[in-house]
Amino acid sequence: MRAVVYSQTGPSSVLSVEERPLPEPGPGEVRVRVVRAGVNPTDWKFRATAMNGPWDEVVPGQDAAGVVDAVGEGVEGFDVGDRVWTILAQWARPGGTAAEHTVLPTACVVPLPDEASYDLGASLGVPAVTAHRALTAGEGASRLAPGTLAGSTVLVAGGAGAVGNAAIQLAVWAGATVVTTISSDEKADLARAAGAHHVVNYRTDDAAARIKEIAPQGVDLVVEVALAENLALDVEVLRNRGTVAYYADNGGAEATLPVRASFAKNLRLQGLLLYTLGEDLLAAAAEDVSAAVAAGALRVGAEVGVPLHHYPLEETAAAHDAVEAGAVGKVLIDVATD
Repeated sequence: MRAVVYSQTGPSSVLSVEERPLPEPGPGEVRVRVVRAGVNPTDWKFRATAMNGPWDEVVPGQDAAGVVDAVGEGVEGFDVGDRVWTILAQWARPGGTAAEHTVLPTACVVPLPDEASYDLGASLGVPAVTAHRALTAGEGASRLAPGTLAGSTVLVAGGAGAVGNAAIQLAVWAGATVVTTISSDEKADLARAAGAHHVVNYRTDDAAARIKEIAPQGVDLVVEVALAENLALDVEVLRNRGTVAYYADNGGAEATLPVRASFAKNLRLQGLLLYTLGEDLLAAAAEDVSAAVAAGALRVGAEVGVPLHHYPLEETAAAHDAVEAGAVGKVLIDVATD
């Protein structure tokens, strides 16, 4: 099979396409014939700075969609021919999704609803599961379904990003009023396409005043991508007993907390990282995300604010470079025809 590999960390030039033996699934594993692979910032960061384990060689990629074509001993719930999407395919193992086949434990494989394209399936994983955990980090919503966030207001920082877009779509599906912050008219259009009810340009608006005008009692939850830059704003606009769920360190590695203002409101700061969530939260996210997909509430494409950028397997290095350069939308690798 063809696989993209690297044996040392560094720039995208360390990636090469090689022929490798077809892997066989062991007990509790399935083999997936990859149709489409997704590229996330975590992929190029692992490649550039950390192998993610004591491996001689790594196939990058956490996310993909494809078809089960072999089943290991003791596997239940999956059969050859099943369409699936993946979660954390390359975490703590060397074989990721930038390959014609990948072997994964069943905990990392999720049935792909019939209504979903492979483009959508490969776009779920990291963005959608991160968004799910952020949206369920506050009071009163451990799971997502229609109505679970009814009556609440969610602020999504950076609504034009992949996680931000998924958070908007999932929050709207769950019944929330969604406010998002963006930095340009182009990104405002993307956030509105995703379903945001209110868009605030933090470069031209008084963001705090505008958000408090929209939500006079304060927002219930903030999905935060840049805690260092936005924490003071988040504290100001949150309601009593609100939550900041932060998943990245864009804008700085350290944040200054307004101590009195935050404890006076009984606020919660909830950090999240997919790799350490635990199987229970990953399983809950997989179930809810799949339900949203089946309902048509979670989609990709320019019409919902997620432009798609396709690269052949041989150009995976260019796909990594595009994500590292901040490509707006979703970067996908076309591994096979549908």
